[in-house]
Amino acid sequence: MRATLCLIGAMLMTAALPVQAARLAPEARIAKELNGRVAGKPVDCIPLRQIQSTQIFERTAILYKLGSTWYLNRPASGANFLDRDDILVTDTHSPNLCSIDIVRLLDSGSHIQSGSLGLGKFVPYTKPKG
Repeated sequence: MRATLCLIGAMLMTAALPVQAARLAPEARIAKELNGRVAGKPVDCIPLRQIQSTQIFERTAILYKLGSTWYLNRPASGANFLDRDDILVTDTHSPNLCSIDIVRLLDSGSHIQSGSLGLGKFVPYTKPKG
């Protein structure tokens, strides 16, 4: 009986390894997502209305997609709160999202605030012309 329980436990732990590996490599996922794109000069703000989608890389960065230009933001503070399932809530007083703005993070299941972060500069990534 104990051998069976140990075997089941080992199988469950092994099954969880690919999921853990995917969560442990946000830098690799960023590199894959930005593959074929070239970084430009960092900017302080991006237009809120042009943001088509966002992607969170846990404890690392947020990718904002605006048409053919994508902006990677590595928060100046609070990046450790980032989780790929978070909801980003921004309270801005201008039509732009800027590096001085604070973003609140809500848990997608409970909608309870799970943290906040201070944005950094936005690094634009575009596909090279050619």
